[in-house]
Amino acid sequence: MRIIAGEHRGRRIAAPPGRGTRPMLDRVREALFSTLGEIVHGARVLDLCAGSGSLGLEALSRGAQSARLVERDRKTLAVLRSNVEALCAGERAEIVAGDALEPSSWGGADARYELVFFDPPYPWLRAGVRRAPLLRAVQQLVAAHLAPDGVIVLHAPRGLLAAEAFGPGVAARLREYGTNALWYLRVPGLEGS
Repeated sequence: MRIIAGEHRGRRIAAPPGRGTRPMLDRVREALFSTLGEIVHGARVLDLCAGSGSLGLEALSRGAQSARLVERDRKTLAVLRSNVEALCAGERAEIVAGDALEPSSWGGADARYELVFFDPPYPWLRAGVRRAPLLRAVQQLVAAHLAPDGVIVLHAPRGLLAAEAFGPGVAARLREYGTNALWYLRVPGLEGS
């Protein structure tokens, strides 16, 4: 895996071992950042289920102000810390060992982000015990933790979610790349910005 653009362009970062974490493909990550455009520069970023940190670290490379990287798996956290150190990003990257669905991992009640990346394990999105809490977490993030004109980008398998799943308090726009779906989630009324 590599950083695609910006300050650390071309630098390699490690992926966690095993199959429990599946980093977003470079071409999908490139398409994602292309659609985000200028929102990244100066953004406060929250990266949930950060894994290797590829999304948060890419945002920092492209000029984001800061990134809060939330990961709960111990082995994956070690890789994440190593990647942050390798890019000397420690002053702008805060690593949180915690559950991405817990508001306590998001930085407090007053925390606001221009950009939230949410790349949960695919089983969380399927019918099961994590799906409803995940969708509630998205609703809470949109309602209370997005800065004006902020956006959440949720990575999911194509065809697994519909816009209605996010509820009436979330404006959802979909872009698909092969088997990948990227949901852009905003406060209703701001989805065109």
